[in-house]
Amino acid sequence: MGEMKRPGGELASRPLHFFWIVDCSGSMYGEKIGTVNHAIQSTIPEMVSAAENNPNAQLMIRTLKFSTGASWVTSNPVKVEDFAWDDLEAVGVTDLGKAFELLAAQLTIPPMSDRALPPVLVLLSDGQPTDDYKKALSELKKLPWGKKAVKIAISIGQDADDAVLEEFTGNKELVLQANNAAALTKMIKWASTAASLVSAPASIAADAAQEKDAPVIVDMGGRIPDLDDIQEGDVW
Repeated sequence: MGEMKRPGGELASRPLHFFWIVDCSGSMYGEKIGTVNHAIQSTIPEMVSAAENNPNAQLMIRTLKFSTGASWVTSNPVKVEDFAWDDLEAVGVTDLGKAFELLAAQLTIPPMSDRALPPVLVLLSDGQPTDDYKKALSELKKLPWGKKAVKIAISIGQDADDAVLEEFTGNKELVLQANNAAALTKMIKWASTAASLVSAPASIAADAAQEKDAPVIVDMGGRIPDLDDIQEGDVW
């Protein structure tokens, strides 16, 4: 059966790269980084399940952390079914520009495949960048994969620089506000589903997006979870 040619068969294993980009600066210490660790850990089985239901894409996960400098927690892309979350600790400053530099180096061809689906970049941050991020962000957004990527930011607490996060996403609707643990958990869970939205009608939507240099997710505004039902509790 595997030898048979069928419509769309060549799309069967298109890679879809999903990046968690996590602020690990000192201000994330305690409940914030604890919530991130727990929420991402708990959403992995759901991502595996979504990937199993979608034969069009091979979901590959990576984690990038930034504080004083930036580094890959996951040095190479890992298939979602093999991915394990390493709990992150929070200390240091907020070198967001360094994170963008490392990300840009991975969004070129190679190492990206020209057959890849638009990548998903999920940035979580609670503060102000402490380095000059603008040049690195500009370089990132000039790359073909930087343009096509679906970019989501989760703004953690009231000290997060939403203007910077909006520069990253290019869309105010995709800067998600999380001012307590319940909201942060909900936003992480929602962001983790973005990969399955990207690749759902892979043969049509992805190719259309590549024609236009536009992200596949055009209806995310209506899908962003309503936070009205979350008790405020402790506000960060």
